[in-house]
Amino acid sequence: MKGGQYHKQYTHDKTKHYSIGMESVINDTGNTAAAPDKRIALLLSGGVDSAVVLHLLCEQGMKPDCFYIKIGPEDTPEEEWDCTSEEDLEMATALGHRYGCRLEVVDCHREYWNQVTTYTMQKVRAGFTPNPDVMCNRLIKFGAFHEKRGYEYDLIATGHYATTETDAEGRKWLCTSPDPVKDQTDFLAQIYGWQLQKALFPIGTLKKEEVRRIAEENRLINAKRKDSQGICFLGKINYNDYLRRYLGEREGKAIELETGKLIGKHKGHWFCTIGQRKGLGFGGGPWFVVKKDVRKNIIYLSHGYDPQDAYCSEFLIHDVNWLTCSMYADDNDKSPRSITFKIRHTADYNHATIEPQGGGVYIIRSEKPIHGVAPGQFCVIYDTDHHRCYGSGEITL
Repeated sequence: MKGGQYHKQYTHDKTKHYSIGMESVINDTGNTAAAPDKRIALLLSGGVDSAVVLHLLCEQGMKPDCFYIKIGPEDTPEEEWDCTSEEDLEMATALGHRYGCRLEVVDCHREYWNQVTTYTMQKVRAGFTPNPDVMCNRLIKFGAFHEKRGYEYDLIATGHYATTETDAEGRKWLCTSPDPVKDQTDFLAQIYGWQLQKALFPIGTLKKEEVRRIAEENRLINAKRKDSQGICFLGKINYNDYLRRYLGEREGKAIELETGKLIGKHKGHWFCTIGQRKGLGFGGGPWFVVKKDVRKNIIYLSHGYDPQDAYCSEFLIHDVNWLTCSMYADDNDKSPRSITFKIRHTADYNHATIEPQGGGVYIIRSEKPIHGVAPGQFCVIYDTDHHRCYGSGEITL
Protein backbone atom coordinates (compact mmCIF):
# COMPACT_ATOMS: atom_id res chain seq x y z
CA MET A 1 0.00 0.00 0.00
CA LYS A 2 1.42 3.36 -1.03
CA GLY A 3 2.36 6.10 1.43
CA GLY A 4 -0.53 7.88 3.10
CA GLN A 5 -3.31 5.44 2.30
CA TYR A 6 -3.32 4.10 5.81
CA HIS A 7 -3.76 7.57 7.16
CA LYS A 8 -6.71 8.17 4.88
CA GLN A 9 -8.25 4.89 5.94
CA TYR A 10 -7.58 4.93 9.65
CA THR A 11 -7.54 8.54 10.75
CA HIS A 12 -9.96 11.38 10.34
CA ASP A 13 -10.13 14.56 8.29
CA LYS A 14 -6.85 15.68 9.83
CA THR A 15 -5.04 13.46 7.33
CA LYS A 16 -6.09 15.71 4.46
CA HIS A 17 -3.15 17.84 5.54
CA TYR A 18 -0.66 15.06 4.92
CA SER A 19 1.70 15.49 2.02
CA ILE A 20 3.00 12.08 1.06
CA GLY A 21 6.42 11.16 -0.24
CA MET A 22 9.54 13.27 0.08
CA GLU A 23 7.70 16.51 0.81
CA SER A 24 6.92 17.90 4.24
CA VAL A 25 4.58 15.64 6.20
CA ILE A 26 2.63 17.88 8.52
CA ASN A 27 -0.87 17.57 9.91
CA ASP A 28 -2.84 20.11 11.88
CA THR A 29 -1.91 18.42 15.16
CA GLY A 30 1.78 18.80 14.41
CA ASN A 31 2.06 15.07 14.93
CA THR A 32 4.14 14.00 12.00
CA ALA A 33 6.03 17.19 11.33
CA ALA A 34 8.88 15.70 9.35
CA ALA A 35 10.67 16.47 6.13
CA PRO A 36 13.45 14.90 4.07
CA ASP A 37 16.06 17.11 5.70
CA LYS A 38 14.86 16.22 9.20
CA ARG A 39 16.79 13.50 10.97
CA ILE A 40 14.43 11.21 12.88
CA ALA A 41 15.41 8.88 15.70
CA LEU A 42 12.80 6.20 16.43
CA LEU A 43 12.70 4.49 19.81
CA LEU A 44 11.88 0.95 18.74
CA SER A 45 10.85 -1.14 21.74
CA GLY A 46 9.83 -4.41 20.11
CA GLY A 47 6.15 -3.70 20.81
CA VAL A 48 3.43 -3.26 18.21
CA ASP A 49 3.02 0.51 18.70
CA SER A 50 6.57 1.52 17.79
CA ALA A 51 6.55 -1.13 15.03
CA VAL A 52 3.59 0.60 13.37
CA VAL A 53 5.37 3.94 13.79
CA LEU A 54 8.28 2.49 11.81
CA HIS A 55 5.94 1.18 9.14
CA LEU A 56 4.11 4.51 8.73
CA LEU A 57 7.27 6.60 8.58
CA CYS A 58 8.86 4.31 6.00
CA GLU A 59 5.60 4.20 4.04
CA GLN A 60 5.84 7.96 3.70
CA GLY A 61 9.37 7.79 2.36
CA MET A 62 11.23 8.47 5.59
CA LYS A 63 13.95 6.19 6.92
CA PRO A 64 14.42 6.81 10.63
CA ASP A 65 17.42 5.55 12.52
CA CYS A 66 16.08 3.07 15.07
CA PHE A 67 17.27 2.77 18.64
CA TYR A 68 16.55 0.10 21.21
CA ILE A 69 17.05 1.38 24.76
CA LYS A 70 18.61 -1.31 26.90
CA ILE A 71 17.56 -1.50 30.53
CA GLY A 72 18.28 -4.62 32.54
CA PRO A 73 17.80 -5.85 36.10
CA GLU A 74 20.53 -4.31 38.22
CA ASP A 75 23.22 -6.87 39.16
CA THR A 76 20.59 -9.62 39.04
CA PRO A 77 20.25 -12.60 36.67
CA GLU A 78 17.60 -11.81 34.07
CA GLU A 79 15.83 -15.12 34.64
CA GLU A 80 15.20 -14.10 38.26
CA TRP A 81 13.25 -11.07 37.06
CA ASP A 82 11.47 -12.86 34.18
CA CYS A 83 12.51 -10.01 31.93
CA THR A 84 11.40 -9.91 28.27
CA SER A 85 14.26 -7.72 27.00
CA GLU A 86 15.86 -10.45 24.87
CA GLU A 87 12.62 -11.04 22.97
CA ASP A 88 12.06 -7.28 22.67
CA LEU A 89 15.47 -6.83 21.04
CA GLU A 90 14.86 -9.74 18.66
CA MET A 91 11.60 -8.13 17.54
CA ALA A 92 13.22 -4.71 17.09
CA THR A 93 16.10 -6.24 15.11
CA ALA A 94 13.74 -8.08 12.78
CA LEU A 95 11.68 -4.93 12.17
CA GLY A 96 14.72 -2.81 11.44
CA HIS A 97 15.97 -5.42 8.98
CA ARG A 98 12.61 -5.63 7.20
CA TYR A 99 12.44 -1.89 6.58
CA GLY A 100 16.13 -1.43 5.85
CA CYS A 101 16.68 0.85 8.84
CA ARG A 102 19.75 0.73 11.01
CA LEU A 103 19.18 -0.36 14.59
CA GLU A 104 21.47 0.62 17.43
CA VAL A 105 21.29 -0.53 21.04
CA VAL A 106 21.71 2.33 23.51
CA ASP A 107 22.59 1.27 27.04
CA CYS A 108 20.73 3.42 29.57
CA HIS A 109 21.02 0.79 32.29
CA ARG A 110 22.89 2.86 34.87
CA GLU A 111 20.90 6.00 34.21
CA TYR A 112 17.65 4.13 34.83
CA TRP A 113 18.73 2.60 38.12
CA ASN A 114 20.54 5.71 39.32
CA GLN A 115 17.72 8.12 38.44
CA VAL A 116 14.33 6.45 38.05
CA THR A 117 14.85 3.80 40.72
CA THR A 118 16.36 6.29 43.15
CA TYR A 119 13.38 8.62 42.64
CA THR A 120 10.93 5.74 43.15
CA MET A 121 12.53 4.34 46.30
CA GLN A 122 12.99 7.73 47.95
CA LYS A 123 9.34 8.59 47.38
CA VAL A 124 8.01 5.22 48.51
CA ARG A 125 10.18 5.16 51.62
CA ALA A 126 8.78 8.59 52.54
CA GLY A 127 5.21 7.27 52.24
CA PHE A 128 4.43 8.79 48.86
CA THR A 129 2.90 7.18 45.74
CA PRO A 130 5.36 7.75 42.89
CA ASN A 131 4.98 6.97 39.21
CA PRO A 132 8.22 5.56 37.75
CA ASP A 133 6.79 5.46 34.21
CA VAL A 134 6.23 9.23 34.26
CA MET A 135 9.80 9.92 35.28
CA CYS A 136 11.11 7.33 32.82
CA ASN A 137 9.87 9.48 29.93
CA ARG A 138 11.55 12.60 31.29
CA LEU A 139 14.79 11.02 32.51
CA ILE A 140 15.37 8.16 30.08
CA LYS A 141 13.43 8.20 26.79
CA PHE A 142 13.74 11.96 26.29
CA GLY A 143 16.61 12.45 28.76
CA ALA A 144 19.47 9.95 28.92
CA PHE A 145 18.84 8.82 25.36
CA HIS A 146 19.00 12.41 24.16
CA GLU A 147 22.33 12.94 25.91
CA LYS A 148 23.80 9.79 24.35
CA ARG A 149 22.39 9.87 20.80
CA GLY A 150 19.19 11.88 20.50
CA TYR A 151 20.95 15.25 20.38
CA GLU A 152 22.10 14.37 16.86
CA TYR A 153 18.50 14.25 15.60
CA ASP A 154 15.83 16.83 14.88
CA LEU A 155 12.95 14.64 16.08
CA ILE A 156 12.55 11.68 18.42
CA ALA A 157 9.64 9.43 17.42
CA THR A 158 7.91 7.11 19.87
CA GLY A 159 4.82 4.92 19.95
CA HIS A 160 3.00 7.01 22.53
CA TYR A 161 -0.73 7.61 22.21
CA ALA A 162 -0.64 11.40 22.25
CA THR A 163 -0.85 14.25 19.76
CA THR A 164 0.63 17.71 19.44
CA GLU A 165 -0.53 20.93 17.87
CA THR A 166 0.94 24.35 17.18
CA ASP A 167 -1.02 27.48 18.03
CA ALA A 168 -1.13 30.80 16.19
CA GLU A 169 1.90 32.02 18.16
CA GLY A 170 3.98 29.04 17.06
CA ARG A 171 3.86 27.29 20.42
CA LYS A 172 3.75 23.50 20.46
CA TRP A 173 1.22 21.84 22.79
CA LEU A 174 0.85 18.30 24.04
CA CYS A 175 -2.68 17.10 23.28
CA THR A 176 -4.73 14.03 24.00
CA SER A 177 -5.27 11.01 21.77
CA PRO A 178 -8.70 10.20 20.29
CA ASP A 179 -8.41 6.88 22.15
CA PRO A 180 -9.28 7.85 25.75
CA VAL A 181 -8.39 4.44 27.12
CA LYS A 182 -4.89 4.38 25.62
CA ASP A 183 -4.14 8.11 25.85
CA GLN A 184 -0.70 8.58 27.42
CA THR A 185 -0.49 12.33 27.93
CA ASP A 186 -0.53 11.69 31.68
CA PHE A 187 2.76 9.80 31.32
CA LEU A 188 4.24 12.61 29.21
CA ALA A 189 3.15 15.58 31.30
CA GLN A 190 6.46 15.78 33.19
CA ILE A 191 8.74 16.02 30.17
CA TYR A 192 10.42 19.37 29.68
CA GLY A 193 9.33 21.90 27.10
CA TRP A 194 12.47 21.41 25.00
CA GLN A 195 11.82 17.65 25.00
CA LEU A 196 8.27 18.23 23.74
CA GLN A 197 9.68 20.33 20.88
CA LYS A 198 11.55 17.27 19.57
CA ALA A 199 8.81 14.71 20.29
CA LEU A 200 7.03 13.01 17.39
CA PHE A 201 3.96 10.78 17.95
CA PRO A 202 3.00 9.31 14.54
CA ILE A 203 0.26 6.98 15.85
CA GLY A 204 -1.22 9.60 18.16
CA THR A 205 -4.29 10.12 15.97
CA LEU A 206 -5.06 6.39 15.83
CA LYS A 207 -6.94 4.12 18.19
CA LYS A 208 -5.38 0.93 19.44
CA GLU A 209 -7.56 -1.33 17.31
CA GLU A 210 -6.50 0.65 14.24
CA VAL A 211 -2.84 0.22 15.13
CA ARG A 212 -3.38 -3.52 15.52
CA ARG A 213 -5.15 -3.65 12.17
CA ILE A 214 -2.28 -1.92 10.40
CA ALA A 215 0.17 -4.32 12.01
CA GLU A 216 -1.86 -7.39 11.05
CA GLU A 217 -2.57 -6.30 7.47
CA ASN A 218 1.14 -5.65 6.95
CA ARG A 219 2.12 -8.85 8.72
CA LEU A 220 4.39 -7.18 11.20
CA ILE A 221 6.24 -9.77 13.26
CA ASN A 222 4.73 -8.55 16.55
CA ALA A 223 1.20 -7.81 15.28
CA LYS A 224 -0.44 -10.10 17.82
CA ARG A 225 2.00 -9.52 20.66
CA LYS A 226 0.38 -8.50 23.93
CA ASP A 227 0.99 -5.04 25.36
CA SER A 228 3.43 -4.75 28.23
CA GLN A 229 1.70 -4.37 31.59
CA GLY A 230 4.78 -3.98 33.77
CA ILE A 231 6.93 -1.08 34.85
CA CYS A 232 8.53 0.88 32.00
CA PHE A 233 11.44 -1.13 30.56
CA LEU A 234 11.19 -3.85 33.23
CA GLY A 235 8.78 -6.19 31.46
CA LYS A 236 6.99 -8.62 33.74
CA ILE A 237 8.70 -7.52 36.94
CA ASN A 238 6.19 -7.33 39.77
CA TYR A 239 6.10 -3.88 41.37
CA ASN A 240 6.14 -5.28 44.92
CA ASP A 241 9.16 -7.43 44.03
CA TYR A 242 10.81 -4.30 42.68
CA LEU A 243 10.18 -2.53 46.00
CA ARG A 244 11.16 -5.55 48.10
CA ARG A 245 14.55 -5.77 46.45
CA TYR A 246 15.47 -2.25 47.57
CA LEU A 247 13.43 -1.63 50.70
CA GLY A 248 13.02 -5.14 52.09
CA GLU A 249 10.19 -5.94 54.51
CA ARG A 250 9.34 -4.52 57.93
CA GLU A 251 6.32 -5.75 59.82
CA GLY A 252 3.85 -3.13 61.00
CA LYS A 253 0.30 -2.75 62.28
CA ALA A 254 -2.85 -2.36 60.21
CA ILE A 255 -5.42 -0.45 62.30
CA GLU A 256 -9.05 0.45 61.65
CA LEU A 257 -9.13 4.24 61.54
CA GLU A 258 -12.57 4.70 63.11
CA THR A 259 -12.16 2.29 66.06
CA GLY A 260 -8.43 1.90 66.60
CA LYS A 261 -8.88 -1.87 66.37
CA LEU A 262 -5.91 -3.95 65.23
CA ILE A 263 -6.92 -5.64 61.97
CA GLY A 264 -3.67 -7.43 61.22
CA LYS A 265 -0.04 -6.99 60.25
CA HIS A 266 1.55 -5.79 57.02
CA LYS A 267 5.06 -6.20 55.61
CA GLY A 268 5.91 -2.53 55.15
CA HIS A 269 3.91 0.63 54.52
CA TRP A 270 5.63 0.96 51.13
CA PHE A 271 3.65 -2.01 49.82
CA CYS A 272 0.38 -0.13 50.43
CA THR A 273 -0.99 2.95 48.69
CA ILE A 274 -3.73 5.35 49.71
CA GLY A 275 -7.03 4.16 48.26
CA GLN A 276 -5.83 0.57 47.81
CA ARG A 277 -8.40 -2.18 48.29
CA LYS A 278 -7.13 -5.23 46.45
CA GLY A 279 -4.31 -7.42 47.64
CA LEU A 280 -4.29 -6.34 51.29
CA GLY A 281 -4.94 -9.85 52.59
CA PHE A 282 -7.01 -8.93 55.65
CA GLY A 283 -10.15 -10.86 56.57
CA GLY A 284 -13.55 -9.32 57.29
CA GLY A 285 -13.25 -6.86 54.43
CA PRO A 286 -13.51 -5.07 52.19
CA TRP A 287 -10.84 -2.72 53.55
CA PHE A 288 -9.43 0.47 52.06
CA VAL A 289 -6.09 2.07 52.94
CA VAL A 290 -6.96 5.64 53.94
CA LYS A 291 -3.89 6.84 55.84
CA LYS A 292 -0.30 5.96 56.66
CA ASP A 293 1.96 6.78 59.60
CA VAL A 294 5.35 6.46 57.97
CA ARG A 295 7.41 7.01 61.11
CA LYS A 296 5.59 4.26 63.04
CA ASN A 297 5.06 2.05 59.97
CA ILE A 298 1.29 1.90 60.55
CA ILE A 299 -1.39 1.77 57.88
CA TYR A 300 -4.94 2.84 58.70
CA LEU A 301 -7.92 1.15 57.11
CA SER A 302 -11.59 1.94 56.66
CA HIS A 303 -14.21 -0.76 56.23
CA GLY A 304 -16.79 -0.96 53.45
CA TYR A 305 -17.10 -0.78 49.71
CA ASP A 306 -17.11 3.02 49.50
CA PRO A 307 -15.87 4.66 52.74
CA GLN A 308 -16.00 8.45 52.80
CA ASP A 309 -12.48 8.60 54.22
CA ALA A 310 -11.22 7.32 50.86
CA TYR A 311 -12.42 10.50 49.07
CA CYS A 312 -11.07 14.03 48.80
CA SER A 313 -12.41 17.16 47.04
CA GLU A 314 -9.52 19.55 47.64
CA PHE A 315 -5.78 18.99 47.59
CA LEU A 316 -2.55 20.85 46.98
CA ILE A 317 0.03 20.34 44.25
CA HIS A 318 3.58 21.69 43.98
CA ASP A 319 6.54 21.61 41.57
CA VAL A 320 4.19 22.03 38.61
CA ASN A 321 5.82 21.29 35.25
CA TRP A 322 4.17 23.65 32.76
CA LEU A 323 4.86 22.06 29.38
CA THR A 324 4.33 24.95 26.96
CA CYS A 325 3.54 27.89 29.20
CA SER A 326 2.07 28.54 32.62
CA MET A 327 -1.64 29.15 33.01
CA TYR A 328 -0.55 32.15 35.08
CA ALA A 329 1.63 34.52 33.07
CA ASP A 330 1.34 37.16 35.81
CA ASP A 331 2.76 36.11 39.20
CA ASN A 332 0.27 38.46 40.88
CA ASP A 333 -2.70 36.72 39.28
CA LYS A 334 -4.34 34.54 41.95
CA SER A 335 -7.68 33.98 40.25
CA PRO A 336 -9.08 30.44 39.94
CA ARG A 337 -9.12 28.86 36.48
CA SER A 338 -11.39 26.08 35.25
CA ILE A 339 -9.61 22.87 34.26
CA THR A 340 -10.03 19.13 33.95
CA PHE A 341 -7.58 16.76 35.58
CA LYS A 342 -6.73 13.18 36.40
CA ILE A 343 -4.55 11.65 39.12
CA ARG A 344 -4.16 8.17 37.67
CA HIS A 345 -4.11 6.46 34.28
CA THR A 346 -7.79 6.32 33.42
CA ALA A 347 -10.10 7.34 30.59
CA ASP A 348 -12.03 9.68 32.90
CA TYR A 349 -11.38 13.37 33.50
CA ASN A 350 -12.54 15.41 36.48
CA HIS A 351 -13.74 19.02 36.34
CA ALA A 352 -12.17 21.39 38.83
CA THR A 353 -10.60 24.78 39.42
CA ILE A 354 -6.93 25.51 40.04
CA GLU A 355 -5.79 28.49 42.12
CA PRO A 356 -2.28 29.68 43.11
CA GLN A 357 -1.48 29.67 46.83
CA GLY A 358 1.97 31.19 46.60
CA GLY A 359 5.41 29.63 46.67
CA GLY A 360 4.71 27.46 43.63
CA VAL A 361 1.81 25.71 45.37
CA TYR A 362 -1.67 25.41 43.81
CA ILE A 363 -4.96 24.17 45.20
CA ILE A 364 -7.18 21.90 43.15
CA ARG A 365 -10.89 22.05 43.97
CA SER A 366 -12.72 19.20 42.29
CA GLU A 367 -16.42 19.35 41.45
CA LYS A 368 -16.74 15.75 42.65
CA PRO A 369 -14.94 13.92 45.48
CA ILE A 370 -11.99 11.93 44.12
CA HIS A 371 -11.11 8.47 45.36
CA GLY A 372 -7.61 7.63 46.54
CA VAL A 373 -5.84 11.00 46.40
CA ALA A 374 -2.33 10.36 47.71
CA PRO A 375 0.81 12.47 48.18
CA GLY A 376 3.38 11.76 45.50
CA GLN A 377 0.84 11.15 42.76
CA PHE A 378 0.90 13.46 39.77
CA CYS A 379 -2.14 15.61 39.10
CA VAL A 380 -2.25 16.08 35.33
CA ILE A 381 -3.84 19.36 34.23
CA TYR A 382 -5.88 19.79 31.03
CA ASP A 383 -8.10 22.46 29.54
CA THR A 384 -11.85 22.20 30.12
CA ASP A 385 -12.27 20.07 26.98
CA HIS A 386 -9.42 17.76 28.12
CA HIS A 387 -7.72 18.41 24.80
CA ARG A 388 -4.57 20.35 25.63
CA CYS A 389 -2.37 19.14 28.46
CA TYR A 390 -0.82 21.98 30.43
CA GLY A 391 1.47 19.77 32.51
CA SER A 392 1.37 18.16 35.93
CA GLY A 393 2.30 18.73 39.55
CA GLU A 394 2.97 16.48 42.50
CA ILE A 395 0.20 16.12 45.07
CA THR A 396 1.00 17.17 48.62
CA LEU A 397 -1.44 16.77 51.51
